[in-house]
Amino acid sequence: MLILFHKNNSVVEIIDNTTQKVIALEEKEPMKALFFLASKYSTRIIAWCDILNKNNMNVEAVKSCFTSTNVMVSNGNSSYLGNSIGYVEDSLFINVNRRIKFPTWLMHNNCGAIYGESLLLFKKHINYKYSFNYNLNSIAKLGMTNGLFCYFSPEIIKKNDEEHLDEQASASELFQFVKEHYRTRWTFLLFLNILIFEKKVLFFPLMKSLFFKKKTFNNVITSKADATKLKENASVSVLIPTLGRAKYLYDVLKDLTYQTLIPEEVIIIEQDDSEIAKTELDYLKTKNWPFKIIHKLISRTGACNARNMGLKLISSDYVFLADDDIRFNKNMLDNALSFMQINSHDAITLSCLRENEIEKCVTPIQWPSFGSGCSIVKMNAIKKVNFDMAFEHGFGEDSDFGMQLRNNGVDIIYFPVVQLKHLKAPVGGFRKKHIHDWEKECLTPKPSPTVMLYNLKYKTEEQLRGYKLTLFFKFYKRQSIKNPFKYYSTFKKRWNISKTWANKLNKVNF
Repeated sequence: MLILFHKNNSVVEIIDNTTQKVIALEEKEPMKALFFLASKYSTRIIAWCDILNKNNMNVEAVKSCFTSTNVMVSNGNSSYLGNSIGYVEDSLFINVNRRIKFPTWLMHNNCGAIYGESLLLFKKHINYKYSFNYNLNSIAKLGMTNGLFCYFSPEIIKKNDEEHLDEQASASELFQFVKEHYRTRWTFLLFLNILIFEKKVLFFPLMKSLFFKKKTFNNVITSKADATKLKENASVSVLIPTLGRAKYLYDVLKDLTYQTLIPEEVIIIEQDDSEIAKTELDYLKTKNWPFKIIHKLISRTGACNARNMGLKLISSDYVFLADDDIRFNKNMLDNALSFMQINSHDAITLSCLRENEIEKCVTPIQWPSFGSGCSIVKMNAIKKVNFDMAFEHGFGEDSDFGMQLRNNGVDIIYFPVVQLKHLKAPVGGFRKKHIHDWEKECLTPKPSPTVMLYNLKYKTEEQLRGYKLTLFFKFYKRQSIKNPFKYYSTFKKRWNISKTWANKLNKVNF
C-alpha cells in the first residue's frame, strides 16, 4: 500500500508502506498525485491521510477493507457536503452509522483508500480545479452505481485529531455538486428546501450551478477477489411463507429439486386465515423431495410473523428468503453462494424481474433496498435481526430488515448475474383485506404510517423534509382538492396523523 500524506491541500510526503521508503514526487496537488501513483502502481492500494492523523492511521484496518479490488473507503468526522445533501438524496447512504463499517459514497480527505486500477477509471471525469474533498465525493458518487463499493470505516483511524477541523463545502460547491451528479430539477428543489426550511435565499449559488453540465460515467468497475475463499460444503436453507398458492409453490420446489447445489432444508410457513385452517400442500408428503421439508400451518396471516417463525428453524450456513411465485434455473443457488463466498459478502439480493422486464444493471452494486423474497443471507449475520412486526400488513418490512442488517455492519449487494422470474401470481395472497386502525380516521394518513415509520427510523431531518416537500408536489396531481391553500392544510393534517400512528407503531409490542 502507498500512503499519500497531505496538509492544506498540498502533498507532504508519500510512503511505500511495504518497504517504508519515501517516494519522491514533484506534484503537490493531492488529486493529481493520486492519479500519478495509480498510473504507476495500478495493482496496489493507494491511500491518503491528513498529516495530522499520520500516527492515528490504522494501516492493517485499511487493508482489511479490501476484500476485493473494487472498494473505496474513507473516514471523516462529518460529511464534506453537509446535512443539506439530504434534501436531494433520499437513499440510506446519507445517514451514516459511524459506529460500524457502513455503505456510503460520502468520502473525506481525512483518510481513505482505493485500488489504483479503480481510481484510473475516473481520470477523465475529474477537474483538478475542484477541491480534494469535492473530487473524492464525485468519484464515489459516480462509481457506486457502476460497481465501486464505497464505505465509511471507523477503524481506519484510531483516533481523529481533535484539533483537525473538517473542511465544509460552500453553498456554491454544494449546488454545483448537485447539478453535476443529479438531474437539473434537484438543484431547484435544493434551493426551495433551503428557502422553506432554513429561511435562506441562495439565489447566486443556484444560478451559478446552472452553468455546469451533468457528469456521466459509464465504465463498469469489476472486482478481482480470492477464489480460495470458496467453501465447498456450505449449506443453505430456503424459507418460503405462502398463502393460497399451492400450484406456484410446487413449481418453486421443483426448481429447487433440480439445483446443482441442493438445499439442506426447505421451510414452508403456510398461512390460512379461514375459520378452520387446512393445508393445500398435500404434495409435500405424497412426493419425494431431495431435501428436508419443514412445514408449519398457522392461522395467523402476515409475512413478518411467518418469516420470523421460519428463521428460528434454520440450521444451515445460509438462508434463501424466497417468494412462493418465482422461477429460476438450476445453477441459481450454486452461482449465488460462490459469489458471496469469493467476495466475502454476507447478504445479497438477486435480480427478480417480471415477464418481459429487462435487467438494466450489468455488474454487482451496493443496493439501497432489500428483497425479502429474493435474497440470500449468511446466518451468522442474521442472528440479531428479525422482521419488525410494526410493519405487518403494511409497506417497508423488507427495507427495515435491510437497514437492521446494515446497522449490524452487513452490506447488501445487488447481484444481477443470477436472475429470478417473478410471476406475480394472480391467485393467493390475503383472502380478505386487512383493515388498519388508522383507516378508520376521518382523514387518511399520508404517507402510510409504516412508510412514515421507516422514514423516522432511518432518515435524517433533511431527508424527511425533502421527502415531505416532494410528496406534497407529487400528491397534488392525484387528489381532488385543487385549491392550493386548502390542499396544504389538508396535507399537513394527514402528514401529522401519519406521524402520530408511526410513533404508535414504534411502541407496539407484539
